[in-house]
Amino acid sequence: MILHTSRSQPLTGSYSLPGDKSLAHRSALFAALAEGESVIGAFPLSGVTRAMLDALTAFGVPWTFDDGTLTVTGLGLRGLRPPSVAVTCRNSATTLRLLAGAVAAAGIPCSLDGSEGLRRRPMNRITEPLRSMGVVIETAPGDGAPLVIHGRPPGARLTACHHALPVASAQVKSCLLLAALAADGPVTLCEPGPSRDHTERMLRAMGVDIRCDPAAHAVSLTPPTAPLRPLRADLAGDISTAAFLIVAATVIPGSDITLLGVGVNPTRTGILDALRAMGADIVEWNPRERSGEPVADIRVRAAPLIGTRVAGDLVVRMIDEFPVFAVAAACAAGLTEVSEAVELRHKESDRIGLLCAELAGVGVDIAERPDGFAIRGGSIRGGSVDAHGDHRIAMALAVAGWVSQTGIAVRRAEILAESFPDFVPVFSRLGAAIRTDE
Repeated sequence: MILHTSRSQPLTGSYSLPGDKSLAHRSALFAALAEGESVIGAFPLSGVTRAMLDALTAFGVPWTFDDGTLTVTGLGLRGLRPPSVAVTCRNSATTLRLLAGAVAAAGIPCSLDGSEGLRRRPMNRITEPLRSMGVVIETAPGDGAPLVIHGRPPGARLTACHHALPVASAQVKSCLLLAALAADGPVTLCEPGPSRDHTERMLRAMGVDIRCDPAAHAVSLTPPTAPLRPLRADLAGDISTAAFLIVAATVIPGSDITLLGVGVNPTRTGILDALRAMGADIVEWNPRERSGEPVADIRVRAAPLIGTRVAGDLVVRMIDEFPVFAVAAACAAGLTEVSEAVELRHKESDRIGLLCAELAGVGVDIAERPDGFAIRGGSIRGGSVDAHGDHRIAMALAVAGWVSQTGIAVRRAEILAESFPDFVPVFSRLGAAIRTDE
C-alpha cells in the first residue's frame, strides 16, 4: 500500500483512544497465568497484539474476543501446554520477551521465533539473566531468536537472585519478573534509570508481592504461594498512538482536537514533556484512574514550536515516540538535539539511521549521530519515502506529509496496521488530507 498525505486543513474533533498495546500484551498473558476467567475491556486488536493472542492459542489457553472485550480462561502458572511447533511472535519483540519469562516460569519446553526483523533484535539481555536463574535456553548465532527453552521437572524452582540490568528496559524487566514468579525466593532487579511500570502495577493487582524503590530504580518480587487472581480491567488509552495525533494537531495550523481516555502513566509521558518544552499547547483535564493506571483527556491546539534537547531519563520515557517527535522538531524554530538514544538502533528497525535517511530525503535538515540525531527546523519539501517494515516510521512520515510543500507518499505503508490499523479513517475523520493506493 502507498499512503499519500499532503498539506492539510486544520484537524478538529475528538477521538477515544484504543487500549494501550503495552497493557494489552501484559493483560492477555498475565490472564493466561491466572486461575479463572479474566475480562479485559478496550483491548486493541492489531498486528502486534494478535501475535500474543495467537501464541496463547499455541499454549492451549482458551480466549474469546467480542466488540473490544477479551475474555481469557487462565490455566495457572504451571498450566501452559508445551506447543507442538515453534511459536511465532511475528514482529513483536514484546511478545517474545514476555513469553520467554512466562515459559521459564511454567517450566515447559518451547521454541520462540519470529520475523527476520525480530531475529535481529538482541536477546542476550534476557537470556543471560534467565540462565543465571537456572533456565536452560539456547539461541541462534549472535544470541538472537529463535530461542529454545528447555523444560524442568515438576516442582523444581528457579534460582532467586539479584540482577543489575545494564539498560533500562520494561520488556527485559517484565520477562525477568515473570520468571521470578517461579523462583525459590525473592528476586530483585535494578535498572540504571526508570522504565515503564505496567507489569508491576498489574501483577500487584493480581495478588503478587512487588515492592519498588523508585530512588534506586529497583523492584523486588516475592514468588506467590497462591494462584494469581484473574483480571477485571479496562485498558487505558494508548499514548504511543496518541502521540501521532498530538504532533499532527500541534504542527498543522489552526488544529484543535481532544483525545479521550489517554493513559498518562508518568513512565510513559516523556513525549508530552518534550513537546511542552518546545511550546506545544497540550492541556490535560478530567484526571482519573482506570484499572490501576492514570488516565486523562487531552486537548491539543496548534502552536509554534522551538527547538529543545532530549537526553537522559526522558529518552526512556518516550522511546517509542521518537519518529513522530522528529517531525515536530522539523517544524520547530532552531535546533533540536537527541542524544543517549542508541536503543533506537535496536527497535523494529535502526530507527536512527532510517529516520535520518528518509527525513533527509524529503528536505529535512537532519544530522545522524551515533546515539541520536540533530534537526534544524524549517520547511519539509516532500517526496517519496519507504516505511522499511517499521510501523512508527510509516506513520511519522505520513504526519510529515501534512506540513510538507508537495506531499509525501509512503511506500509499503500497510505495516502501520501492526499498531494503529485505524490510522487512515481516524485522521480522515479529523480532516486530514490522506488517501491510499494499493
